[in-house]
Amino acid sequence: MYQLTRYILVQLLAVFLVSLGGITALMLIVGVVREAHDMGLGLYPVLRLLPYILPDALRFAVPATILFAATFVFGRMASTNEIVAIKAMGISPWRLLWPTFAAVTLLSFAAVWLNDLAVSWGRNGIRRIVIESIEEIAYGMLETQGSYSTPQFSINVKRVEGRRLILPTITFQQTGKTPSVVIRAEWAELQADPDADTLTILLHNGHAVGGGVSATFPGTIRRVLPLSGASRQGRSTQRPSQMALKAIPQQIAGQRVRIEQLEQQLATRAAFQLALADWDALADAQWVRWQHQLATNRQQYFRLKTEPYRRWAAGFSCLCFVAVGAPLAIRRRHGEVWTTFFLCFLPILLVYYPLLMVSIDRAKVGAVPPYTVWLGNLTLLAWSAWLLRRVIRY
Repeated sequence: MYQLTRYILVQLLAVFLVSLGGITALMLIVGVVREAHDMGLGLYPVLRLLPYILPDALRFAVPATILFAATFVFGRMASTNEIVAIKAMGISPWRLLWPTFAAVTLLSFAAVWLNDLAVSWGRNGIRRIVIESIEEIAYGMLETQGSYSTPQFSINVKRVEGRRLILPTITFQQTGKTPSVVIRAEWAELQADPDADTLTILLHNGHAVGGGVSATFPGTIRRVLPLSGASRQGRSTQRPSQMALKAIPQQIAGQRVRIEQLEQQLATRAAFQLALADWDALADAQWVRWQHQLATNRQQYFRLKTEPYRRWAAGFSCLCFVAVGAPLAIRRRHGEVWTTFFLCFLPILLVYYPLLMVSIDRAKVGAVPPYTVWLGNLTLLAWSAWLLRRVIRY
């Protein structure tokens, strides 16, 4: 039995690694080309992106490739009557399947880790490289398109001569109480300093208009901006989908405290205004803003609660896919491998992923408990149980 188990696992691992390498390479190329096109990155920043894009590519490639490996190995064994021969020896097909399920369970834990690594370390690394390459990105887009814009400012130029922007028009967007400003200059230069996290814009012989004021300046002036504001990536956010799993419990506890404090404050205000019969204050627009703030905090809380379930369910999709694919391949012993794979993957696309997306969306707004995210996985396991019962019995 040890030799049979080793034989199956070696075959499964070989097919899995070959198919994973091909699909991951393809996804890496697509991901790098997309980032390079969207951000205007050069060769060196693109090469620096590869390690950070790899976990994101793997977390999507692993479930599909392990499903293909399982259907290929067990489909080939069934089509060459190896399964029939093993049954004739009095060995149950379950003795062939459980080592595969055990190995894929370990792979599922690795997939959970990949999901966590991709959304925390990977995306933050991509953002950092893009921000550090802002000078190259801006000059590249200004040379090819004549314009570059971010949420904080936009630049339009007549042409680019080396490092000098000729006849630029720079619009700085309104931030807080600072009005928007439009500056037209004879020339300008961009100087990024990743170590100081700043982008310096040098402007020579220009005219500025903003806030009802118009002024002309001779010589060279400078405007210093944070790199995060000068990048299309914008500032980093604390969205649950970009947090590491180990940081989420602390965020949940903090969010729960904020909600309780806000509810107590609103309850106190409402009681005080009712006691004074201050009906105008109860109908004031400020209450709408407070209610909106409370709703926003609650939504953030539900998103934080849902995120760990989402990542664990996505990781263990590997086990659920194989639990369906392996027995289906054994039952279809006269079918082609690719046909079996698509007969298994098509219901996953039509049932599993829609169930996953709907349950995640509903859990994020608190309409259903966060563990509902596992509904798609449980559906696949129910299908697997039906298939296994038929495979083992006959």
